[in-house]
Amino acid sequence: MNYDDEENDNDYFDGNLNEELDRFEKSLTGEPLGFMDSDTLEAIIDHYLIQGNYTKANLCAEIGIQQFPFIALFSLRKAQAISANGQLKEALNLLSQLEKSGNTSCEHFLTKASIFSQLRDSKTAIKYFTEALNVAEPEDKDEIFVDLAMEYEASKDFKNAVRILKQALETNPANEVAIYELAFCYDQMEDFDSAIQCYSNFIDENPYSFTAWYNLGNAFSKLENFEKAIWAYDYCLLINEDFSPAYFNLGNAYLSEEKYLLSIQSFEKCIELDGEDGLTLCYLGECYEQLGNLMEAKYFYRKSLELMPELSDAWLGLGIVQDLEGDVNGAISFIEKAISFDAFNPGYVHVLAGAVEKNEDFERANELYLKAFSMDPNNDEIVTDYVKFLVKNDSIKEAKRFLESIDTENEAVLLIRDLHLASVLYKYYNQDKALSIIAAGHIQDKEVTNEIISIYSDLINDPKIVNLLTN
Repeated sequence: MNYDDEENDNDYFDGNLNEELDRFEKSLTGEPLGFMDSDTLEAIIDHYLIQGNYTKANLCAEIGIQQFPFIALFSLRKAQAISANGQLKEALNLLSQLEKSGNTSCEHFLTKASIFSQLRDSKTAIKYFTEALNVAEPEDKDEIFVDLAMEYEASKDFKNAVRILKQALETNPANEVAIYELAFCYDQMEDFDSAIQCYSNFIDENPYSFTAWYNLGNAFSKLENFEKAIWAYDYCLLINEDFSPAYFNLGNAYLSEEKYLLSIQSFEKCIELDGEDGLTLCYLGECYEQLGNLMEAKYFYRKSLELMPELSDAWLGLGIVQDLEGDVNGAISFIEKAISFDAFNPGYVHVLAGAVEKNEDFERANELYLKAFSMDPNNDEIVTDYVKFLVKNDSIKEAKRFLESIDTENEAVLLIRDLHLASVLYKYYNQDKALSIIAAGHIQDKEVTNEIISIYSDLINDPKIVNLLTN
């Protein structure tokens, strides 16, 4: 709902609005109000609505209804005020009376739509937002489109929300809310290819929209195309060099590309613009950890925790650093702290399993590997590390049984499962069957096949395996 802003009210009344407000305020304590014209009353009501003082807005609207019963706007303003105070049914009754008398407008429909939205009746809210669009002025339509799209979002109908948001941007390409809501819808649908196409088309017509470039970068990041994401974030920052979210996401993209020094520069710029933030400091810690500068890594992880004591990634980072420094017990303590704040993160359980294995608590390590796998059965790294653990501890039958139990449609995990199983079969069971599996894997993905075979030291130099992998 739009009200005249206070600045315009002040201009309209040549600076006298404050005097009229003071007169109205005094009337609430018993002083006579005297006569106020309808424009003055409307300006006072709008002032209170803008300020969020709905009780006084309602009181003033009541005066307007009493003095000017033929002006429907005062009943509409009363409905807006009492609905904002939670009197939704009463507001709807008042609006229905206005409709019966033929007093409807775009603002009337918007008010009704807003009330049904508060009642979580999205279907009816959509109906009234649509009616508002039918009578709205062209310059107001983009914001109504956004409100309508949000009701579709509330109904989980993201496809229609996207359709409406595109109409909002056709009406007003500068509507940044519509751009961000589009990103939200595509995220919910996990349709990042369509997001890229949508933002690319939009940028063709609006090349200086830094928010479009930013969301294009986010879509590329979701698809793990970090090279393209960096390209999009760079264009965003060329247009708006002080847009800190782009520096933050650019830092993450560089981190994923293992370009740690560039990542550090981006995160530092983010801090320069927005001040220190626990998450940004944590990522700086990860950059320094990857660079092998463990002292700096610990400094930033600890600084991160000063701002966000429950940030699990920072506790995990400290655990990894302790492990790299040879303090396995300290590492386990920090990793367990991370898990206490994020108990359902399979990555944390996986890291803990590795640390416990180093501590030679093999029974617990076995339990943790299985727990991590149960939480994320499509994680090829967990599969590989657990099989390596079993083979290293001569649990060959258990490794074979585990591999044969994996039931998934994930092609990457299936390939790794088959190659590990072939390696176990080759050494202990059936060489011909193993060679056949390895040959098929080599055709499918040479790099992965070579990586898996290299885990098994006695297979690396086996003439049959060498011959197979070099052909």
